[in-house]
Amino acid sequence: MATKVGMIGVGTMGEPMAASLLRAGFAVTVCAHANREPVERLVAQGAHDGGDPAGVASAVDVVVTCVPDAPQVEEVLFGEHGAAVGARPGTLFIDMSTISPVATRAFDARLRAAGFRFLDAPVSGGPARAKTGTLTIMVGASDDDLAEARPVLEAMGRPNHVGAVGMGEVVKLVNQIIISNVMLANVEALTFAAKAGADIDAVLDVIASATGSNYLLANWVQQSWLAGSHKPGFALDLLRKDLAAALDSARAMGVAMPASALAYQLYTATSGEGHGKDDYTSVATFYERAAGVTVRKKPG
Repeated sequence: MATKVGMIGVGTMGEPMAASLLRAGFAVTVCAHANREPVERLVAQGAHDGGDPAGVASAVDVVVTCVPDAPQVEEVLFGEHGAAVGARPGTLFIDMSTISPVATRAFDARLRAAGFRFLDAPVSGGPARAKTGTLTIMVGASDDDLAEARPVLEAMGRPNHVGAVGMGEVVKLVNQIIISNVMLANVEALTFAAKAGADIDAVLDVIASATGSNYLLANWVQQSWLAGSHKPGFALDLLRKDLAAALDSARAMGVAMPASALAYQLYTATSGEGHGKDDYTSVATFYERAAGVTVRKKPG
């Protein structure tokens, strides 16, 4: 088992993921992508500061990247101080960002041509499950590469092998397509209920055992929007980014996704009103304003 792991990108998700690796006993080297404060917190927990992606890669056997989108993955891998510059031949790269499968396969080809190995392993579960090391991880990889990566991935959550490189991103985008549309259905339905004068708590109790029940309705919206908060759980602009990747991939395949295209426009309009960094339940502000209601559970 490789014991030296690098984490490039220690933001909202990367920081708790790196902390999980430290708890599991790995020697962890990190560097910031945009903000140094998480690096300092991780160093206080026992991590090493690699300085930049090349410095991280030179010190480890496995390099994990967790950054916002494909351009950032490109930068941290192949930039002037990119990880590919510092890595030793045979280094295993694990990209845990959510990006286009097309970009993922291109990165795989470039890294393999330079003598490295690669797998994609995007995650679901948000910061809360990143902190507890219980993320759902979708892995696109060869059997051999997954065997080496498995102990690292298991320190952060439950890896699910879904196919060859790129397929992890495909499955993650499937999840994002579902949650973006289901969230809109939940918001639309509860706004309808509130406008009609229904007791929201009673509605939730009934739907919990009806066919309309879903994880987001039972958990996410009740802890955020219906409790009066849109504090970040999963930033709306990150979901927009993921939807854009899904729509681009669908366009390339000739797959029509009209519902997701509309969802993208609704989230974009909400972002334009200043909610891009808020949780994606903030799309409810559009519906509430249009209906002239505020939808909430009863306090306590």
